[in-house]
Amino acid sequence: MAVMLLKIESLGLWILVLLLSLLPPARAVVGHREPLPDDGKDNITIFTRILDRLLDGYDNRLRPGLGESVTEVRTNIYVTSFGPVSDTDMEYTIDVFFRQSWRDERLKFDGPMEVLPLNNLLASKIWTPDTFFHNGKKSVAHNMTTPNKLLRLVDNGTLLYTMRLTIHAECPMHLEDFPMDAHACPLKFGSYAYTNNEVIYLWTQGDERSVSVAEDGSRLNQYDLLGHVIGKETISSSTGEYVVMTTYFHLKRKIGYFVIQTYLPCIMTVILSQVSFWLNRESVPARTVFGVTTVLTMTTLSISARNSLPKVAYATAMDWFMAVCYAFVFSALIEFATVNYFTKRSWAWDGKKEGMEIREPFQANMARINDMRRESATLSKKANNTFNIVGTTYAMNAAKDQGLTTISKSAPTAASRHSHYLHKMDDPYTEAKKSYNRVSKVDKISRIIFPVLFFIFNLGYWATYVNRKPAIMEANKEN
Repeated sequence: MAVMLLKIESLGLWILVLLLSLLPPARAVVGHREPLPDDGKDNITIFTRILDRLLDGYDNRLRPGLGESVTEVRTNIYVTSFGPVSDTDMEYTIDVFFRQSWRDERLKFDGPMEVLPLNNLLASKIWTPDTFFHNGKKSVAHNMTTPNKLLRLVDNGTLLYTMRLTIHAECPMHLEDFPMDAHACPLKFGSYAYTNNEVIYLWTQGDERSVSVAEDGSRLNQYDLLGHVIGKETISSSTGEYVVMTTYFHLKRKIGYFVIQTYLPCIMTVILSQVSFWLNRESVPARTVFGVTTVLTMTTLSISARNSLPKVAYATAMDWFMAVCYAFVFSALIEFATVNYFTKRSWAWDGKKEGMEIREPFQANMARINDMRRESATLSKKANNTFNIVGTTYAMNAAKDQGLTTISKSAPTAASRHSHYLHKMDDPYTEAKKSYNRVSKVDKISRIIFPVLFFIFNLGYWATYVNRKPAIMEANKEN
């Protein structure tokens, strides 16, 4: 009986071993790497099953490597359009393809394809970085005709997430050198909630090629896009330290518009104001029109030049230029007022002085002139009644002798001419009055001083700001 029981137990063990050998071997589950069933011949069916298995039990609230390692997010930017730049609002617009890449071990898979293109709807079901732009005022994710997003999954769990964005970012501007200024407009982004102990950002292709701009991507009218510099910095706040990726776009303002609209009109207005120095000092209406018109023109130019700028509390390079031009124009008006003031005063004393200088030689002969006047008057009186021949005086009888009448008519004519000559000699003050308004010495000096000073100012102004350009660019590169 005991032998029978041993045989039955051994037989049961053999049956149990046989059954266990028929069961499939157990495998460890790592990253959902399960073999695919042999009955799946269609790729769509295969990847549908892959995605279902990947998302089964996937928690998109938890970042990859939570509690084990830091998540590395690699980024690069392709700029499709840069501009316009608003000086008034101190901001610029940029259109980019923003790309992010990271690795999630939970999304590993085995399949017939190494890279699995996915629809953007899957992005809401997996973990994605909470990237935001630090200096962005307004950002738009394009959704026409569908959301402009790209998502690709590599079999080792690496994801590529790309989206098209239009970003309005602020650009701090220092306008002391306007309109010969240069600026470095930043684009800063990083994680909003994860500190550098949880998520860090890296450039995909290094610090030189991770940001690229399309050849026809510039949409700038007043600026030249000189280039860009990328880097990385760390900021500290009350919630921790965060990694911030930075890109500085270097811009240089084009001065041609301002030369045509502001600088040349100002220079011509100053030259026009100096034309009045060459006008006669008695041309009061003409010189007044020159002075007042040029002052009003400079006022209008200064107001219009400020309309396109923010209301900054400091003076720009253009403000200094216009202020000096305004000073030249106003000084020309003051110069005319000074000349006109002394012109009116000179009628009372300057003309009299010149008249006395001319009259002095005649004062010694005044008695002789009076005697000649009396003789002229006597001669004229005698000519009306008598004529004198060889010291003998004869009475005039017009009725008896017509020949003597001719002599009597000629005598008063000579006397009247002699008297008129004496009257002309007695009026030297009239001749002096005609010469007192000669060219003013102030005008003569102004004709030289004003153009020379304005030329020296322009020479120093343009030389100073042309030499300051390299220093400005170096300062921007350091930023």
